[in-house]
Amino acid sequence: MERRSILIRTGGVLRARLRRVASQPERGDVPGWVLVTLMTAGLVVALWAIAGPLLEQTFTEAINSVTGP
Repeated sequence: MERRSILIRTGGVLRARLRRVASQPERGDVPGWVLVTLMTAGLVVALWAIAGPLLEQTFTEAINSVTGP
């Protein structure tokens, strides 16, 4: 009997909290998007620092190998 009363009380508390959360206006996930944006920018900077000189050299070699009329 004790277990059943605990489950009933827990269910009531959960329903009350869900109603309270559902009645609040949606705030969105702004902190999540900010984190994703900052992490993406960090990855771009890190990759650019590592691969930048190699990409520049490859581009220069490709341009120099082009011959025109």
